[in-house]
Amino acid sequence: MKFLRSLFFLLIFILSYSSLPANEIEVGIDEKLGNIIPMDAVFQTSKGDTVSLKDIIDKPFLLALVYYECPGICSPLLTELSWVVDKVQLEPLEDFNVITISFDPRETPEVAAKWKRNYFNSIRRNFPDEAWTFLTGDSLNISKVTEAVGFYYKPTQDDFLHAGALIAISPEGKISRYIFGSTYNPFDVKMALLDAGSGKTNPTVAKVLQFCFSYDPEGRSYTLNITRIIGSIMMIILGVFLTVLLLKRRKDSKN
Repeated sequence: MKFLRSLFFLLIFILSYSSLPANEIEVGIDEKLGNIIPMDAVFQTSKGDTVSLKDIIDKPFLLALVYYECPGICSPLLTELSWVVDKVQLEPLEDFNVITISFDPRETPEVAAKWKRNYFNSIRRNFPDEAWTFLTGDSLNISKVTEAVGFYYKPTQDDFLHAGALIAISPEGKISRYIFGSTYNPFDVKMALLDAGSGKTNPTVAKVLQFCFSYDPEGRSYTLNITRIIGSIMMIILGVFLTVLLLKRRKDSKN
């Protein structure tokens, strides 16, 4: 009986622990809801001006961490971002802004300017230039932001392995919500910005998705983690079996 009880509580501990994010993430995103991003971090705009984040943040905004010459996920992410801000039922510069930060310290304001023109050309609505800021910076200031938002990436010889997401942040710099992947729903984006504007923090369904899916840095995509799912189901079944067995033995001992 004592052995079964110990095994039961060990199983509960394992199940609880398995739902927690890993302490060390090499490539991926760990939600840091409620964290304040470093407003004193300094970057260069696509016009070559030096600004701190507090200089350009006065509205709820979407933050995209990318690098502009990325051959993988960044291009479709920014293409989708330009599409969704064209469709979202909020007014740019009045209700929200967008900030894109390159996490490649080798990229320059000139590179940022080239890609800003590229994505702005696809926006059909009246979208003020100041509503979407493209930034570059040095490794120190980049790491301040990436660490604050839980964005983990790995440099390779000529490239970076990384995941993709939009992060909704309040005017005070508080992280409100993550929108994972590289395709976005205008309604979801609108609600994320409204929540950010009111200072709310909302965990996303992606917490479950992150458990069921693993990010494949080589293929730059999310793949279903069959092993983890089957293992979890087996542990749950075992837990139910042990619980029933334990309750049955207790009932038999009383009779």
